[in-house]
Amino acid sequence: MKPTDLRGILQYIPRFREKTFILSIDGAIVTDENFANILLDVAVLRSLSIRVVIVHGAAAQIKTLAEQQKVKASDLDGSGITDAETLKLALTAANRLTHEILEGLSANDLRAVSTNAITAHPLGILHGVDHQFTGKVERVDTEMLQALLVQGVVPVIPPLGFDGDGRTYRVNSDHVAVAVAEALKATKLISITPLDGLIHQGQMIRQMLASDLDKLLAHKNEFAPEIFSRASYAAAACRAGVPRVHIINGRVDEGLLAEVFSNEGIGTLIYANEYQQVRRALRKDIRSILLLTKNSVATDELVKRTRAGIEKQLGDYYIFEIDKNPVACVALHVYTEQNKGELACLYVNASHENQGIGRKLIQFVENKAREQGLSELLTLSTQAFTYFQSKGGFVEGTSEDLPPARREKYEASGRNSKVLVKKLAKPA
Repeated sequence: MKPTDLRGILQYIPRFREKTFILSIDGAIVTDENFANILLDVAVLRSLSIRVVIVHGAAAQIKTLAEQQKVKASDLDGSGITDAETLKLALTAANRLTHEILEGLSANDLRAVSTNAITAHPLGILHGVDHQFTGKVERVDTEMLQALLVQGVVPVIPPLGFDGDGRTYRVNSDHVAVAVAEALKATKLISITPLDGLIHQGQMIRQMLASDLDKLLAHKNEFAPEIFSRASYAAAACRAGVPRVHIINGRVDEGLLAEVFSNEGIGTLIYANEYQQVRRALRKDIRSILLLTKNSVATDELVKRTRAGIEKQLGDYYIFEIDKNPVACVALHVYTEQNKGELACLYVNASHENQGIGRKLIQFVENKAREQGLSELLTLSTQAFTYFQSKGGFVEGTSEDLPPARREKYEASGRNSKVLVKKLAKPA
């Protein structure tokens, strides 16, 4: 979906209206040339009545300031030891970045304020090491933030925390973002970084259940350090009750909108619960089925179906959806007299391939066929026959295995598809 496709965006609005999104923005992205486009995306979110909180980091700017002033920063990201000199650098860097963000939001006619919503206390002495001015979040001023959001104001939160005596502490921005997302019961936490997403063993994770990510995190050495940190906070956010955590590259134009308003997204999605389901197709899904299968029809992988044809057999079709958006489809046509079923119209959106969805739909149809007491499941394929054989347990048959009415259509089509057969045992 193109982010500018209004119809694509509109389907999400009822779910996101008056919901809260936390944008955790890496300091390096704030000074990137694409940041102006991110702020335009924020303006779009606000125009759709989505409440936005911005939390920003400052590691890149602290590093630059330290080099300019020829001093050694004791820590960059707020997770190590922050000495007095580094705290001064953090204050200068964070204040500059907050001001730049406020300027950018003002340029887009968005009201915004810098807040002292984070109460922090010292991280303290860990394993015998005093972390000095590094802090950890003690409390989030939820009342203040909610009041600002209700008034349409965008709170901007720096990577700093304050104690009751007015002392300032350097706090890791990802830690702040998770705490704010938990306190505000945010619908999404979107981490906008210089990274494309979470990379594990050379492969980008597109979507993953938080509990599965926790299992990977048990093997820390399998991640690059910066990836491990992002992944750890993503998993922590889900454990804290945030339903969806996104990690995207902030240097991609319109990337924020593409991540929020499309099934495919551009980065990594970590989700707190199972958000996929197979359901019976409805009349409103006919357009989605036609759009999903359009490319495979063009390449002669699937037979062309008409809107009227699908509508006539709509009860045979099923949709696999992610967050209520169709990404795959399948059909089960039943031939009662022959006690056979046909698995048909199996298609998975290209953006969701190699995630086991096709196999799940094959199993789903097989289970449906068993429930109806069918003795045999058939499928026809011109290009994916090896997939059905290896993943679905089908074996090659002949046209004689087809019910008479189906055989007549098969011979008339001239497609010369392979006929695949699977015998079904009765359910236990």
